[in-house]
Amino acid sequence: MGFLLALKMAIASIISNKWRTFLTMLGVIIGVAAVIAATGFAMGSTASITSSIEDLGSNTLTVTLFNKGTNRDLSYNEFIAFTEENSKYIEAVSPTVTGNATIKYEAESYENSQIIGTNAAYELVKNSHVQDGRYILDLDLEFRQKIAVIGTAVVNNLFDSKDQALGAYIKIDGTPFKVVGILDEKEGGQEGSSDDAILIPLTTAQRMFSSAKINNFTILVSDSELVDETVVVLETFLTEFYGTDDSYRVFNLAMILDTLSEVTDTLALILGGIAVISLLVGGIGIMNIMLVSVTERTREIGIRKAIGAKRSSIMTQFIIEAVVVTGLGGIIGIIIGILSIQLLISKFVPPVIDTMWVFVSFGFSLVIGLVFGIFPALKAANLNPIEALRSE
Repeated sequence: MGFLLALKMAIASIISNKWRTFLTMLGVIIGVAAVIAATGFAMGSTASITSSIEDLGSNTLTVTLFNKGTNRDLSYNEFIAFTEENSKYIEAVSPTVTGNATIKYEAESYENSQIIGTNAAYELVKNSHVQDGRYILDLDLEFRQKIAVIGTAVVNNLFDSKDQALGAYIKIDGTPFKVVGILDEKEGGQEGSSDDAILIPLTTAQRMFSSAKINNFTILVSDSELVDETVVVLETFLTEFYGTDDSYRVFNLAMILDTLSEVTDTLALILGGIAVISLLVGGIGIMNIMLVSVTERTREIGIRKAIGAKRSSIMTQFIIEAVVVTGLGGIIGIIIGILSIQLLISKFVPPVIDTMWVFVSFGFSLVIGLVFGIFPALKAANLNPIEALRSE
């Protein structure tokens, strides 16, 4: 019996038992859909986090000073002097002093917004620009001006529009500040995101938070190829200054991205592996149903053998039947998996459909059908035609 005839007979058998066939392939459908959706979620999460980090710049370094195990205290002016001496490596430096405060505008109140005291270089270092108004100026730091550049989350919570916000006076813990600029929106103006921030002059923030010491600096490296060298220069200077490497930390965003990539790749494999287990369960279900099918069709097999059907023909028909069932289940699973990414997962992370995992999951579903269809096919092929014909 030719392959096409065996295929036609397998399809005819499937069609004659539609509901049983659907229930049989359900495990495969769920397995394939789960593989695609799980890996899509993992990769979408990776893309989201990577995008946020890349917004800060892969050539950005963050320096945190702890002053642990030493009596020495690195001042702001000393650190700035060091960066100016190493302008070959360092393009700009932005110190930050942070805190949380209650913000008020007329009758409206907004709590726990992040206040960031910084300088004019913050715009370049953090790639954070204004859509309206102006940024913090060096003169604002020199004269401790009470001005603020606010994010869109703050605008949404306190004002009816951006036009109303610009030039208005808001109170930060009771102190009036004039809004001189509105930051570009990066995360949909959501509370708790980077859009939920208020920038004020560094010197003003130091006085407000009673924080004379600055422990956090963000550095923009002049060339991404010099990042590793810059880290070495920074660590050498800080270790020599403090006499220990426990008093500071230098964070390299490029290294964080590499680590993130490794972690999320592992996560995708774990999620994919868990989903593959459901495919194996589906395969066991297919084998059981195929064994039931062999039992139900024992007399049919006996008749075919009696009129000359070869053992290989019987075996081929049942294997094809199992593969067709898992193949159809795989196709339906792919459609459901892609739809779940587009309609559900996309609400939480960027929608990412990995073609490799689509083909892997479909190919695995075919292998499942082949492997778990062999035993029922062998049982059918090895039936004794005389005993099969006696079957009721």
